[in-house]
Amino acid sequence: MPPLVRSDSLQDIDFTLRRQFNKESFRPHQREIILAALQGKDVFVQAATSFGKSLCFQLPAVIDRGITIVISPLLSLMMNQVKALREANVDARTLNSTIPVSERDFIYQDLATGHPLTRLLYVTPELCSGDHFRKRLKLVYEQKELARIAVDEAHCISEWGHDFRKDFKRLSWFRETFPDVPIMCLTATANEQVRKDVLSTLGMDRNPDRLRSFTMTAHRPNLHLEVRFTSDEANDRFDDFVTWLKGVYERRAQAERRKELEEHGERVENVSGIIYTISRDECETLAAALRMEQIGARPFHAKLTKEDKEKTLARWITNQPGYDIIVATTAFGMGIDKDDVRFVVHWRLPKSFEGYYQEAGRAGRDGNASYCFLYYSREDRDRVENMLIRDGPKGKDKENDANRRARIQSHHKLVEYCENTASCRHATICKYFGEEKVPECDYACDWHKDPQGLKRRMNAGLASEEWVCTQREEGAYDDYVYWSE
Repeated sequence: MPPLVRSDSLQDIDFTLRRQFNKESFRPHQREIILAALQGKDVFVQAATSFGKSLCFQLPAVIDRGITIVISPLLSLMMNQVKALREANVDARTLNSTIPVSERDFIYQDLATGHPLTRLLYVTPELCSGDHFRKRLKLVYEQKELARIAVDEAHCISEWGHDFRKDFKRLSWFRETFPDVPIMCLTATANEQVRKDVLSTLGMDRNPDRLRSFTMTAHRPNLHLEVRFTSDEANDRFDDFVTWLKGVYERRAQAERRKELEEHGERVENVSGIIYTISRDECETLAAALRMEQIGARPFHAKLTKEDKEKTLARWITNQPGYDIIVATTAFGMGIDKDDVRFVVHWRLPKSFEGYYQEAGRAGRDGNASYCFLYYSREDRDRVENMLIRDGPKGKDKENDANRRARIQSHHKLVEYCENTASCRHATICKYFGEEKVPECDYACDWHKDPQGLKRRMNAGLASEEWVCTQREEGAYDDYVYWSE
């Protein structure tokens, strides 16, 4: 293996894209974002899951002098990106609680020189709050080797965001301490209020001439979006899903046979997908039930051993037999480089609109048609509502109250999305994220395909709770969230 890359002069970004990242061309707007970063601008990027946001700070880190600090909320996300970068011959490392002591000591010694060889260092926001790490960064800054700060999943900074974490708020230290170091923040899910909060917290709004904002459409026209109305009975969902999936397999097999692949002894590939559910137990039981139906499904959750998770993930990514579907809790999928996910199913109602959009967006990253549907019952709605009230931030201070209200408001918007039978689902998503020119899909949602049938299905699926629906229309449900206070 040749030496890990260290480049001290500006290189052609197309050459770096091909040589270091094995990509032939940029996606729309990636080049413009990267050039802004290389010009020393502060950069805000909001783009859908399939956009390729990580390249926007990884490629400048290879080209630029100095070290890029990448702040990320998930260990799995950091580990996946570091692994991919090192395979691309880029010196990337991570400081977190899981790395060996020898690796941790090497990184701190590297920083202590003031001239680190590491090109990208992935850290958690919690580590950034510690004095030991901050002292090392000050040494690097004094030697003019701190190239930029990249904040991934930047919506976590805002108490109005769906994954708010207090240590993200403390990232304001970077602009206060290193005023001339560029900051890049990236997210897939931020409305106007969250965007303003992020820019203000990071101090990126203090010099408008220095800031470049790139806000791309949330529209994913290759995704077919559908809500399936159901009771709270698990068998209803299971029978419906198995019937649908076996139909997909049969149609795919027929298409492959028409291409005469079978006569050459080639296997008809099953379609790759993700099912999101809310508990580890349901991950296990649902995956086992699908395997009883001869469907290759595997669970993925935090209680599994590291070895089991790595094996499952590797086999699913490479489409090995028996690993067609991952049944996972909601953290799964962030940073996973798999473009051919053909469907994403939400077995239960997610907690937030942003979470739903982010998870559904893991389908069809290759741009090909993919299917996303969500099973919805009012029992699920009320269960999530109670969970948000019970497990939400405690305390009466303004920050906790804002965070709590933001979570509940996001949940309400997702409920409205599910029960909407009057407009395009793609347009509803775009409106939620503040787009003024709202695109409508080309028959890629259940409303466009059959608006009258959608109303009939909702009425049939939710008819048992007509009184609750009436209460909601009259505004009573809006007050429900505050009863526990």
